[in-house]
Amino acid sequence: MGTEGFGPRIAFHIGNIPVSETVTVTWLIIAVLFIFSIVATRNMKKEAKGLQLIVEQIVSVINGLTKQNMGERNYMFAPFVGTLLFFIGISNIIGLLGFRPPTADLNTTMCLSITTFVLTQFFGLKSKGIGNYTKGFLQPMPLLLPLNIIGELANPVSLGFRLFGNIVAGVIIMSLLYGALGGFTEMLFGLAIPLLQAGVPAVLHIYFDLFAGLLQSFIFTMLSMVFISGAME
Repeated sequence: MGTEGFGPRIAFHIGNIPVSETVTVTWLIIAVLFIFSIVATRNMKKEAKGLQLIVEQIVSVINGLTKQNMGERNYMFAPFVGTLLFFIGISNIIGLLGFRPPTADLNTTMCLSITTFVLTQFFGLKSKGIGNYTKGFLQPMPLLLPLNIIGELANPVSLGFRLFGNIVAGVIIMSLLYGALGGFTEMLFGLAIPLLQAGVPAVLHIYFDLFAGLLQSFIFTMLSMVFISGAME
């Protein structure tokens, strides 16, 4: 998995600046999404077919998900919702290709949660006005102001740590499993070739990387929509 102490390693240096594995894989994901967006929207036709048809169906699903959870008037958040869903989803399942998921780094998950937090506060202020927005922290009674502020600040912390905890747990378990299987192979067969590592971890990869990864990306995106739309109501 390319880990040192279960943490992201330094991939290379740009001058004296170290570039971590997290940053490198994130650049790769961004490049893949960028290239895909160009290829998918090139030579678009009125009668969709092939890749264009698939992309239009994906966009339709994201638009419907946004309208269903945030309301018709918040339809403008569909691009943000789609970007968040795809980036986190790919970040979570990229472990299937042997890369360390960027979301197994707390820096990545906290940046994502802070982005949601900033949007929540900005659009809450924009839709309610500063008077009505600050008044909400005094409900149901002014004495609860400190608790309301703490609760608001706790949202990005819980959002970031939830995603990080679920993904890094899978990375650690799979790293321990690979190490144990390598030891068992040498002990049972006297071979340095990791035979047991070839097929035994496949089921766990399906769960931790594919099922749990896609589920966590959906949960993070849903909670982000709930927080933003809730602040605007």
